[in-house]
Amino acid sequence: MSAPALRVCGVSRPQGLCAARVIGTSRTQVPLFVARPGRSARSGSLCSEKPAGHASCNIMTRASAEATAEQADTIAPHGGSLVDLMLPSSQRETAISSCNKTVELSDRNACDVELLTVGAFSPLRGFMTEEEYTSVVENMTLPDGTLFGLPVVMDTSDEGIIVGDKLLLTYKGESLATFTVSSKWRPNKALEARQCYGTTALDHPAVSMIAGERGRYYLGGGVEGLGLPTREFPCATPAEVRSTLPGGVDVLAFQCRNPIHRAHYELFIRALDADNVSPGAVCLVHPTCGPTQDDDIPGIVRYRTYEVLAAEVANPALRWAYLPYSMHMAGPREAIQHMIIRKNYGCSHFIIGRDMAGCKSSLTGEDFYGPYDAQEFATKHAPALGMQTVPSLNITYTEEAGFVTADVAESQGLHKLNLSGTKFRKMLRSGEDIPEWFSFASVIQVLREAQQQQNGAAQ
Repeated sequence: MSAPALRVCGVSRPQGLCAARVIGTSRTQVPLFVARPGRSARSGSLCSEKPAGHASCNIMTRASAEATAEQADTIAPHGGSLVDLMLPSSQRETAISSCNKTVELSDRNACDVELLTVGAFSPLRGFMTEEEYTSVVENMTLPDGTLFGLPVVMDTSDEGIIVGDKLLLTYKGESLATFTVSSKWRPNKALEARQCYGTTALDHPAVSMIAGERGRYYLGGGVEGLGLPTREFPCATPAEVRSTLPGGVDVLAFQCRNPIHRAHYELFIRALDADNVSPGAVCLVHPTCGPTQDDDIPGIVRYRTYEVLAAEVANPALRWAYLPYSMHMAGPREAIQHMIIRKNYGCSHFIIGRDMAGCKSSLTGEDFYGPYDAQEFATKHAPALGMQTVPSLNITYTEEAGFVTADVAESQGLHKLNLSGTKFRKMLRSGEDIPEWFSFASVIQVLREAQQQQNGAAQ
């Protein structure tokens, strides 16, 4: 008898589990990766349909989702089990009343609290202590040797917060968690920047963030969840996503932070046919919708482009979900962080393209990382995660043959068509027609509507 179908972002999907995977046990000491600006290049959330491309999440009990996610034929979460820090509703008022101080979270902190609570940062059970932070900064591992890409810390400049305090963490009028402070220290931010981002230059967005946005102290300790932020878009938990994945096949993860145009779509569709991917594999398209860079498209607009695209392509090999993660633009280190998160969501493979989580200098415009640095770094450390990487192909559009790989276009002398991001944004603002080969009509419509609203607000 076939499994019951669930609505996964507006498309009917069979319910099931992902395939089993052997989990690596190697412990790797990670050397410092140094960014070099200007270096040369080398040769679903459970949703029901609603009008206008909006979606609302179907209800799934946490207990049923966890029971499904923890079955034996699902790839094990990082560290062996999926963490769930959410307190039972009957215990939440008591937990709140036991707090002696209240702290309002920043957008970035709220993302971290949510991901800690639902287990996306498994095996973490709270913000990293000084010992854990130091180990991750210096070795890219937790003290027990478990690989972890970037620190997850709470920051403050409040001299009055001390070890032993129990903080009520709030965000936009909602109580998200309690936080018992077991560690407080003044970090060496220059060392953190050098080790994690490969540079101490303030023209790197993450270095600027830790130097200018974060407080002078870091706090570590256990977190207990009280609730999840009310967002304009649904963010399914790892347990919920795992419960929708089919059994006996590979599950690929595709990370992005921008609207998906046709070349991106070709990348993850073709990745399903990669040599190290089994027949019948599915791909979890899992964009980050949290804070990114100042000039990025707002998360709610990106979310709407993904929703309309999911409905337009109606591809049964795809799953769609949204991640409330705050990007660091840390290149190689961030690639590891993304792989850990997607492993916790049930993915066995990670699609990684050119310049993954890369960024440019805010002064010179030069790249901080080489185009394949993150790809090579992720592939090197994938065995320690029990995962595999799927390097994305270099896809280009040609007049004669449509989308082909760049080497095919070169060898056959095909005429390539290009549209730069700058030119695309200019055409979008001016109302010019966007070529069908470049993007999807549904995505363009959402972007035009957002542009019109922005123009109207500016008048």
